[in-house]
Amino acid sequence: MFPTIQVTKTTQPRKRPVPGETLPFGVFFSDHMFSMDYVEGQGWMNPRIEPFGPIQLEPTAMVFHYGQAVFEGLKAYRCPDGSINLFRPLLNFKRLNRSDERLVIPALDPEFCVQATIELVRMDKDWIPTGEGESLYIRPFVFATDQFLGVRPSKTYRFMILLSPSGAYYPQGIDPVKIYVEDRYVRAVRGGTGYTKCAGNYAASLIAQDIAHKKGYVQVLWLDGVEQKYIEEVGSMNILFVIDGKLVTPELNGSILPGITRQSCIELAESLGIRVEERKVSIDEIIDAGKSGRLTEAFGSGTAAVISPVGQLKYGDTEIIINNNQIGPVSRLFYDTITGVQSGKLEDKLGWIVKV
Repeated sequence: MFPTIQVTKTTQPRKRPVPGETLPFGVFFSDHMFSMDYVEGQGWMNPRIEPFGPIQLEPTAMVFHYGQAVFEGLKAYRCPDGSINLFRPLLNFKRLNRSDERLVIPALDPEFCVQATIELVRMDKDWIPTGEGESLYIRPFVFATDQFLGVRPSKTYRFMILLSPSGAYYPQGIDPVKIYVEDRYVRAVRGGTGYTKCAGNYAASLIAQDIAHKKGYVQVLWLDGVEQKYIEEVGSMNILFVIDGKLVTPELNGSILPGITRQSCIELAESLGIRVEERKVSIDEIIDAGKSGRLTEAFGSGTAAVISPVGQLKYGDTEIIINNNQIGPVSRLFYDTITGVQSGKLEDKLGWIVKV
């Protein structure tokens, strides 16, 4: 049995975006939020859904000073029949616990987290946008709350879930992006926090992202932190390649986030008889494969975009164009299939969907 979630409904509903209104990512938030607290020796307690609003923390809260903060990201989708889909939510909360473990944050019950998400989404279901490609973004996160300036794990935490209606990632169609290979800064190293979704990973990535944008590139392709030779991730997504007809992606080595969309792409490929290779992939191999024509597609995978095709790649003084800067058949198939299942337009043959 799950603990009872106490519910306090708002008396001042927030203004909802109207159908057709532009929904930039992470700007609008629904009427309610989920919260739960942890106290050492007592465990996680006081689960509640309450009106969305500010939270009160002391300036000595340890999250501000030592960065114990992790998060997840998933979505809810309105189906043509009016029902609501969640895409593989249990995997998100299991991954949250792996992040928790690395940052010495107490584990949560993943199944209870799914139930809390379902109850929150049900309560604010009217915030799910219904336009083509639109969804309700779900942001679970955990942070340290102890009032203490010594360096140690916090003894108190808060777990929260927010809901944010988001517009279509590709309102005008899928355009391949330009990628800049970062060869100075690194995102993560083996033994570090690269496989987690901790706040510090994203703070450390901002400088390279800023450099790439100033050079006219949309995303950064990260190399390994030891030799700066092997490919790891692109921006906030995993990266996959089609080489000689095979789906090739960097193996999970402890410094790469185990993406849920990445896993879904691999499962989908295997179900379709596409050969998959999870292994070390050097940047030199990709450049050579691009020059020889053996590299026919490259794409990022992640919650926000689902699939983001790569049309241009720059490494040092070398620049390659992939598939004539067009989305390829594998990228298109994966995008259409995954988004079709998410939105309820295609049959869920692989058991990915949880109904709200």
